[in-house]
Amino acid sequence: MAPTSTPQTPFGRVLTAMVTPFTADGALDLDGAQQLAAHLVDSGNDGIVVNGTTGESPTTSDVEKAKIVQAVVEAVGDRAHVVAGASTNDTAHSRELAAAAAKAGAHGLLAVTPYYSKPPQEGLFRHFTAIADATDLPVMLYDIPGRSGVPINTETLVRLAEHPRIVANKDAKGDLGRASWAIATSGLAWYSGDDMLNLPLLSVGAVGYVSVVGHLVAPELRSMLDAHLSGDVAKATEIHQKLLPVFTGMFRTQGVITTKAALTLQGQPAGRLRLPLVELSPEETEQLKHDLAHGGVHL
Repeated sequence: MAPTSTPQTPFGRVLTAMVTPFTADGALDLDGAQQLAAHLVDSGNDGIVVNGTTGESPTTSDVEKAKIVQAVVEAVGDRAHVVAGASTNDTAHSRELAAAAAKAGAHGLLAVTPYYSKPPQEGLFRHFTAIADATDLPVMLYDIPGRSGVPINTETLVRLAEHPRIVANKDAKGDLGRASWAIATSGLAWYSGDDMLNLPLLSVGAVGYVSVVGHLVAPELRSMLDAHLSGDVAKATEIHQKLLPVFTGMFRTQGVITTKAALTLQGQPAGRLRLPLVELSPEETEQLKHDLAHGGVHL
């Protein structure tokens, strides 16, 4: 059974988009996935997103995706919301992934904007509706035009919010003005999908975040959220500013690469990357160590 949620926070408040651990030979490391998920929940996350881009979903098979969901639900499903990425640029395939995630025990679905094919807004509406109709699980949309090539317009978000199972949006659009209007008019629970904008998005109505740096600084993200909710703007700002080197360092290159490097340095399960992602160079690793140390993370 999923942890308790409310319409305002259907997936909790502090979620991390988890990497997928692989073994030295590139196979799925399910024991490592369970260990890492438990570590993340123990660190303050009340939600885990699996099979997202940070989980290297473009390189995992449908069978592997279902196994990851099942393993993580077994490890933390009574303590945290387990949300499964279940969207591609093929609507029919996305429906299959959604059904498989539900069967594997996921508590919710993350549905990203179809990438590369650049559908019009009506195509986005039908795509997301079809995914939401595929199961009884609540759905979090994922708006990331920098990767997908197409934004979800505010008018489309409002239309989608009428669906009883489309309850939230992960915002990586990087536009606080458009976010403000969409939060005000759609009624969707809003989650920051851009760590650098976590606090700014909270200030315009977001309820939490789906983070990458939550692998490393979940307690600080929780403290920033708690400070914001209690009205302690100065403390929230202080934490945000302390974390700026972490936000910067973790995204000097592709976030999965830096996250797996940092977790490995901490002794957490992460493992190798699957091509086309590649490991950090020695120089990049030293820069990451410097950035994280400057933000209070000691590896």
